[in-house]
Formats: sequence, C-alpha cells, structure tokens
Amino acid sequence: MTCTRSQEFLVRNDLKAKTTVDARSKSMGAKEALELAAEADEIYASKGQKAVHLNLKKDKPSKDEILAVMLGPTGNLRAPTIKRGKTLLIGFDEDTYKKVFK
Repeated sequence: MTCTRSQEFLVRNDLKAKTTVDARSKSMGAKEALELAAEADEIYASKGQKAVHLNLKKDKPSKDEILAVMLGPTGNLRAPTIKRGKTLLIGFDEDTYKKVFK
C-alpha cells in the first residue's frame, strides 16, 4: 500500500493493517492478482473519478475483466490494494472505503 490518502484514512479511522507490502519494492503481476481475486467475493476498484464494483460470485467476470481493474499500465497490481475479509479494494476512493470499513 503506497497511497498516502489511503494511509491517512486508516489512521483517521483507527484502522491498522495486519500485513503491509511496499509496492515499490515488490511488484505483483497478473498471476498474483488472480490469486488474490480467487480469495475474494467482491472487488471495488477506483481509478480517478471512476469506481467499479465486481461481484465475483454473482456476476462471474472473466479473468480479463478482473485483471483490467486490478492491474496498472505496467502490468503490475495497482496500489493501494487492501484485502478486507472477502473484499478487495483497488485504488483509493473515500466513499468506498467508508462503505467497506463502516
């Protein structure tokens, strides 16, 4: 997790990460992204003003659809990525964070 805004959100809401991986020193590609997605029921992805919600169990998106929201232009997992239970948060959107961390 490298996004300053996500870190500030966690501090403001007295939330702590169990495990932190610095995306600048450990890149994760498509294989690792799909492994994370396999453990999730939903993905919330934010990029700029656009927010996407994928219900992996109900909608059953393709691997390409999943990777499109999880990977950046370099082909690596976008940061910040947070796993909370069976939910993945990709990118930072304060409204989504409030919803998931309520």
